[in-house]
Amino acid sequence: MARLLLFNKPFGVLSQFTDRGSPTVRSTLSDFIEAKGVYPAGRLDRDSEGLLLLCDDGRLQARIADPRFKMPKTYLVQVEGEPQEPELERLRRGVRLNDGMTLPAVVDCIQAPDLWPRDPPIRQRRLIPDSWLRVTIREGRNRQVRRMTAAVGLPTLRLIRWSIGDWSVAGIAPGQFEELLIRQGSEFQ
Repeated sequence: MARLLLFNKPFGVLSQFTDRGSPTVRSTLSDFIEAKGVYPAGRLDRDSEGLLLLCDDGRLQARIADPRFKMPKTYLVQVEGEPQEPELERLRRGVRLNDGMTLPAVVDCIQAPDLWPRDPPIRQRRLIPDSWLRVTIREGRNRQVRRMTAAVGLPTLRLIRWSIGDWSVAGIAPGQFEELLIRQGSEFQ
């Protein structure tokens, strides 16, 4: 059986266990997870929140993180502005970034979700509205969702990875994790 941790990574935490060479003290996974022998299956930027999977099985880790498997990753994204259909359609078709076209995304406007407060809170601009999107991608380029929304004129204010495949951060408080046992060789979404 492989161990899989579903960790709700808080804002400002590095998705690694050590922070070597930094002149400032930055929070890492070791501040929250004492489990030995587990490693992140992919990354989540320091300024992003939400689901980070960690496991103790290299094959499972590769299956989760490797873009060849195109595992869906769903994000709740707070953007600056009010998305119109042309911007949403560009995201749905794929967006040209400096490293090439993205695959098409599944994108929906959603009501503001009932989430934990972010520390520090996002900036609020009195004259500029913000909106929420649910974005599902099947690749994992560096800062991809942020770059996609910026490319269509909707800068990201807050980014929360809500799910990877069938695994979700629902019900897991920031800084906490849930441990699952996965039968090795089993298929998963």
